[in-house]
Amino acid sequence: MEALVASYGDSDPESDSEPYSESTPQPAVPPQNPVPPPPVSLLIPPNSLFGTVDTLQPIQPNRVRSFPHVDGNYALHVYIPVHVPQPARKEASQFLKKVSLKVPGLHLVDADIPLDALLNDGQKFEHVTLGREFHISLGRTIPIRVHQIDSIITKLRQKLKHQKQYLIDFNKWEVFVNDDKARTFLSLEVTTGGLPEITKQIQAVNEVYRLHNLSEFYKDPRPHISLTWALGDVSDSLQRVVEETMKHLNAAGSLQKRVFSVKFGGIDCKIGNKTYKICKLQNE
Repeated sequence: MEALVASYGDSDPESDSEPYSESTPQPAVPPQNPVPPPPVSLLIPPNSLFGTVDTLQPIQPNRVRSFPHVDGNYALHVYIPVHVPQPARKEASQFLKKVSLKVPGLHLVDADIPLDALLNDGQKFEHVTLGREFHISLGRTIPIRVHQIDSIITKLRQKLKHQKQYLIDFNKWEVFVNDDKARTFLSLEVTTGGLPEITKQIQAVNEVYRLHNLSEFYKDPRPHISLTWALGDVSDSLQRVVEETMKHLNAAGSLQKRVFSVKFGGIDCKIGNKTYKICKLQNE
């Protein structure tokens, strides 16, 4: 099993100053220490039906924020790009197929593409759902002013330039739902390998945010990759199917301790439609 999502353009930031809103996805079954679910912001193309969704937040019922259009404002997102390794895609796609057969209405997280439309072509299903770039957010997705861009990029590069390679393990399937129950998400969480390193990187990004009077990330973050979404609150049925599928795989002896692992390869920052390299490591 494994997971996956979304590539970003590299055009000028001035081309992406559209208004956007923040929705607050939460765990279907809230944990004892509520923390932000998976980053969904900026995984959504400019013309998708979603608009732009901000980073997930601690449980605060019915909290929805809207950011009006302001000339010179651009969405800021700092993240780790993630690609699902080729050998792991087949197993992950099989898991997603089993879930989507029992939970209709699942779509790719960054597009209005229903998974069941891809089920008849296994190769296409695997390629479209898993052969893309996904992201682990290191900071909240928030609006900044155009005059802050150069300073933010410079400070991020200073704070994050001394990075070493490490393994990131995606080892937990998790279901999340928006505060307003408008959408449900199936995600993969990092709970062991890579979590300490990602937490330190989040702290570094928080320092840069503080310097620019920007809202910091939430306490006790839970790094995630969001895979699919469904309209409304289908968390109960989706969670049940996920658990049943995992039990079936466990009984068959094919359930792995982790869905997949990747080497940390660098950090990117997207502002508007432009992507900046903050640091880059060569994967060996």
